Amino acid sequence: MGKRLFGWELAGFLWTGLAGTVLHFFYDWTGRAAWAMAFSAVNESVWEHMKLLYVPVFVFTLVQAFFLGRQYPDLFAVRGITAPLGTAAIPLAYYTYTGALGLHALWTDILIFFLADAGLFWLDYRLLRRGAVGSGWRQVAGLALLWAVLFAFVWCSYQPPALPIFLE
Repeated sequence: MGKRLFGWELAGFLWTGLAGTVLHFFYDWTGRAAWAMAFSAVNESVWEHMKLLYVPVFVFTLVQAFFLGRQYPDLFAVRGITAPLGTAAIPLAYYTYTGALGLHALWTDILIFFLADAGLFWLDYRLLRRGAVGSGWRQVAGLALLWAVLFAFVWCSYQPPALPIFLE
């Protein structure tokens, strides 16, 4: 069962990297369609790069739950931990390196995205393998958190607050 889980987590990492890259350009490819704002990047802000990680992870979570939900009954609880942590790693790393170095490099932003992606699925694998989170109410809480974060990304795509994280 460990090899199967590893395969799924590796697939999640690869899917997120590929889908996040596609979503980076998708809004422009649609002619800046309003409906595409909900799940693709509309500018080069840190918030939008967080969305590029979170949206593919959310979609993958639903697929993974369909195929592995019975074998890993704590999937939503675990992903409710790892998805927000992986997403939060992006602004943490970005603001740390730009603040410390006083400069910004595109290759570093790309590296941060893929490191956050890898870290998310590595932690996910570790927690799922251990079965350490448990199920029951934690499953419901994890699923509710996943949906709440998705809602925040969609909402803020159309109504971004006046905060630096939303600025290009």
